[in-house]
Amino acid sequence: MLTSVDTEVIRALADPLRLRIVELLAVETLCTTHLVEETGARQTNLSNHLRVLREAGVVETEPCGRFTYYKLCPAVLEALAGSFTELAAAARTTVETDRKRAC
Repeated sequence: MLTSVDTEVIRALADPLRLRIVELLAVETLCTTHLVEETGARQTNLSNHLRVLREAGVVETEPCGRFTYYKLCPAVLEALAGSFTELAAAARTTVETDRKRAC
């Protein structure tokens, strides 16, 4: 089922701007300047959101000269998707067997 890592990732993805950042990074590795251009967010605001995504393990940094590039960690999203798949399977079994606790 869902782990503490999963809940941290869900919390990180719950913010619309952070989710937009993840969508952008799914297509290509970008630096902060690119993300500011794409999202219209202020750099300080964007940096705070990127910190949350880094701490949750959703993105990694890659230094390149004076720039820092951000790239998505697909394994973290795959693990979260797997947890949701397991949760859905358990729910399906509960519904199909009409399993309920007596009051």
